[in-house]
Amino acid sequence: MAAKQKPCLQGVLFDWDGTLIDSYDADSSAYLAMFKEMGIAWGIEELEKHYSPDWYQVYRAAKLPRRLWKEADRAWRAHYAKHQPKLISGARRVLEAIRTKHRLGLVTSGDRHRVARQLREFRLTRLFSARVCSGDTLKKKPHPAPLRLALRQMELQAACCVYVGDAPQDVEMARSAGVRAIGVLGPFPTEQRLRAARPEFLIASLKELPNVLNWLRNGRE
Repeated sequence: MAAKQKPCLQGVLFDWDGTLIDSYDADSSAYLAMFKEMGIAWGIEELEKHYSPDWYQVYRAAKLPRRLWKEADRAWRAHYAKHQPKLISGARRVLEAIRTKHRLGLVTSGDRHRVARQLREFRLTRLFSARVCSGDTLKKKPHPAPLRLALRQMELQAACCVYVGDAPQDVEMARSAGVRAIGVLGPFPTEQRLRAARPEFLIASLKELPNVLNWLRNGRE
């Protein structure tokens, strides 16, 4: 009898905000300041209820007219720049450990200018073979287009990759692209919806990721 073939696991792709960087305080503070500036009577409760990685979904929920979206973007960026988010605990150590066995990619809804700057500040740019940000594709998460673009850039098959994220949109995008989804609980208010999305694996901390990858690599699912 032929030996059982081990599953293919070559690429590990990540979300950015809430998965590798703890940007919740900066993000929510920028939203609240922007809401006040735009005359929107929303507080943290409304933001957490309607939060989405696609900020235009938040704008729609807040009934912000489309003609004001660019102004809202400008205000959000200006307020966000006043904060200095930090890496999720253990993120650097995990990335350095798994890069010895897997190619790494980044697929985020974040603005390219901001994400590229943060990657440089944290000295992480070189770790990622692909870096897909908002605006690189016409469709945003949870559409699979951003993840598919990263896979093409990395020249990897979807079946040989996993995607790690903290939001239900991450799970939906991965599933639509044919990539296994690993959910990780992070600082953003997405836990309940993330659990409901039923990722293939759900971990409480990024520090658990190497063990999950070992399980997958050795065929012990």
